[in-house]
Amino acid sequence: MDSKEVLKLYMEAFAENLKTIRTDKYTSMDSLAKNSNFDASNYHKFEKAKGNPTIETILKMASAFEIPPKELFNFDFDITKFKIDE
Repeated sequence: MDSKEVLKLYMEAFAENLKTIRTDKYTSMDSLAKNSNFDASNYHKFEKAKGNPTIETILKMASAFEIPPKELFNFDFDITKFKIDE
């Protein structure tokens, strides 16, 4: 499988986890923006699997949700299922 395809699948799993975390803490992305220093328009692209967050952004998200950063990656994704072709 092409590495870009695997990245897309991973980002979709990350996005789903992110949405679950956000809906547990906030009723909407607007309430996230109002209750944190996180830009909702920027955040929206991560929840739609359209962006690749930097470590700084990961830390900002974790801070906004008041969770350890590793919880943002607490989802199932078995990389051993994929043979990544260059």
